Amino acid sequence: MSKALRNWKNTVVARMQGEKADEGAGFVEYAGLLVLIASIVTLVMGLGLDGIISGAISEAVATITGG
Repeated sequence: MSKALRNWKNTVVARMQGEKADEGAGFVEYAGLLVLIASIVTLVMGLGLDGIISGAISEAVATITGG
């Protein structure tokens, strides 16, 4: 095993088992993500991009499937 790979493996294992083990996302991170997604959806709907996006997706699917 190469030195870089061994070093990476040891770092990952230390992070998973050590005092600073990742405990997952907290409430604030999930709330921030929810606000971000809601603002993107509101922006897309407000600018009327939903029709343009769905049309582009339909065209791409039709091109791929040949129909």
